[in-house]
Amino acid sequence: MSDLYDEDVLLWSERQAALLRRVAAGEPVNERPDWPNIIEEVESVGRSDLRAVESLLLQALVHRLKAEAWPTSPAVPGWQAEARLFRAQARRAFAPSMRQRLDVPGLYADALRAMPETMDEQAPLPVSATCPVTLDELLAEGLNVQR
Repeated sequence: MSDLYDEDVLLWSERQAALLRRVAAGEPVNERPDWPNIIEEVESVGRSDLRAVESLLLQALVHRLKAEAWPTSPAVPGWQAEARLFRAQARRAFAPSMRQRLDVPGLYADALRAMPETMDEQAPLPVSATCPVTLDELLAEGLNVQR
């Protein structure tokens, strides 16, 4: 069954789900579940969700920084709207157990590194080198998070 996992994970997952349903129902089965890969997949679900929230927060920070660094750009309203959307999506995907695993200052540092050197041939205005927002502020509903 591990070969199938490596060759066709969709088919493997469908077969494993059917097998686990039979086992859970108390039905006798001749086949043993692929426990090592099942365990790996269960663990990866949480890591994937955490990465998704990190990605959304990073995108929100990048858009926030663009709006702050180029405040006269005609793109500012769009950047602010996208930052709000990314924050809302992160808020919806956030789980309390992620709190201790989310490194907001690290995400902010990544956002700073992702900033373009110029925008419309203009250098950016200075932005804070240290993270000016907390996780709670990023996840708060209805706040613009512009300081």
